[in-house]
Formats: sequence, C-alpha cells, structure tokens
Amino acid sequence: MDAVILDAATLGLEDLDINPLRATVDNLYCYQQTQPIDTPRRLAGVQIVLVNKVVLDASVLCQLPLLKHIIVLATGVDNVDLNAAKKLGISVQNCRAYGVDSVAQHCLMLMLTLSTRMLSYRRAIKHGDWSKSAQFCMLDYPVESLSGKTLGIVGYGDLGKGVADLALAFGMKILIAQRPGNNLESELGRIPLDKMLPQVDILSLHCPLTQDTTDLIGWSELCALPNSAFLINCARGGVVNELALLKALDKGQIAGAGIDVLTQEPPPKNHPLLTVQRENLIITPHTAWASRKARQTILSQAQENIMSMKLGQNLIRQL
Repeated sequence: MDAVILDAATLGLEDLDINPLRATVDNLYCYQQTQPIDTPRRLAGVQIVLVNKVVLDASVLCQLPLLKHIIVLATGVDNVDLNAAKKLGISVQNCRAYGVDSVAQHCLMLMLTLSTRMLSYRRAIKHGDWSKSAQFCMLDYPVESLSGKTLGIVGYGDLGKGVADLALAFGMKILIAQRPGNNLESELGRIPLDKMLPQVDILSLHCPLTQDTTDLIGWSELCALPNSAFLINCARGGVVNELALLKALDKGQIAGAGIDVLTQEPPPKNHPLLTVQRENLIITPHTAWASRKARQTILSQAQENIMSMKLGQNLIRQL
C-alpha cells in the first residue's frame, strides 16, 4: 500500500522519527502543504491518505477510486465528509488523547504565568526597576498561589481530567460544569455553568466546538465570574466570544486570560486580541497540544492503524 501525507508541516516532522511509519507502507510521500487544486492529483493511485486540516469533501473523494483509508492526524474530523467516505467504502480513523500531558502542562503554565505576574515582573526587570529597588526583592505586583484556589473545568474528557490531575497536585479545588446542552440532573458531581461561574478563581475550557458551545463564554458569563478570576482557553476559539473577552479585560471584569486558540486561525494581523498590549492577556499560537512527545504519539497511532489494516484486524480508533 502507498500512502500520502498532505500537510506534514502541521506536525513538524523535522524533530520526529517517521521511519516506523514509513516502514508500514510500500511508499510514503510527504507534502508540507497541499492546496485544494492539488489534492486529487496527489492522492491519485494511493490507498491511504494521512491528513490534518486539508479538506477531503465528496467532490474530492469521488475522484479517488483506489483510496481505502483516511487517517486524520488529529482528533477533529470536520475536514472530512464522513457520509461520502462511508458511501465510497473509505474507512476514517483519527488520533485521540495524544496531547493530554502537553495540553495540561500548557494550561498550568498559563495559570502560573498569570498568577505570578511573570510578564509584569519581566517588563520591570527589563526596564531596570529591580536594579533601582531599595531592597532585595520587588513586591510591586501581588503574586497569588494556586493552592486553595478553585478551578472550574468545562469539558471533562481526557484533557479536562488531565488538567484536573495537575491542579490537584498544586492544591487546587476542582468544580466540573455540566456538559453544555445537557441539563440532566443525573451528571453526578457536576453543576450548571451559571452556578459554577461565581465560585471559581480560574475557569479552564476543554469542550469541543459545537452548536451548544459556540460563544459559550460571552459577556454575561464573564460578568458572572469574580473580578479576580482568570479565564484559560485551550479548547477552540469559538467557545469564547472574543469581543466580550476584550471588553471584560478593558473594564476589569476579570483579572486576566490565557488563550491558545482564536476563532480564526491563523488570525489576521488586526485581530482585536492581537492589537492590544496587556500583561494580563497571554496568547499562544495553538501550541498547547504540540509537544514533541504528543506529535510523535500521533505518528505512532497512525502507524498502529496502518498495521491493523495490513493484518486485517479491527481498526484502531475507527470512527
């Protein structure tokens, strides 16, 4: 079987070991990026495609009679027309839980950076303020401990649980929101979002972007948080109303935010959250998932799926 990776640049293969994956197929062709017009040509004659974000819709899939397997090098499969794939007899697999450790540590990094006022102190040192200090330390910006703080988690799957595990190690208290769109009282240990928000010191989002979670955190939700609260979003940009977030920061409605995702990615240069200079707003470029370990795990899961295909076994992580 021959295989093609259409957008290898999204994994950054330079520091990964691709040889085990390459050994599972007869030929592996890697393209750093693929434009829509090039997709059918690059997939002609191959049985397996490995893809992250390149769109494989019905108009593309119907041109590929030899294609048998699609392996999405991520968890989300919204770039693949699953109905068309099923009709054409093309299996679709994704990768799951590969970045739990990476995302969890990134979330804690954002919490710690905000709580320790690291960016404010870094600026002060750069400007020579510490050198001018009358004493050995600077106490210009109050530092908070995570211990004893209450962390509210929205989305309690593998990622949410991973963040909770680390937070517990820091001595934090954990509250878990009911799943958005689910108003059943049977979710043991979970509380409605509107009742949770006033109780938390830090709100961390880990839910998928769906109809129920789009703009889940808007102006009213931000106002329900204590003024001293931090918002952490390592889920999807659309879960937070970005203009409402900017307004909340401008008015001091919340104390700060750390976000790894934006509604449009890559964002335009004039994106509202990118044009402000705030030491209580930390933005990272969708890198929470991207530790080398996590990216290597993605390749390992793809290799496992291909091996199961060749051996005629049940496919791992099949949708």
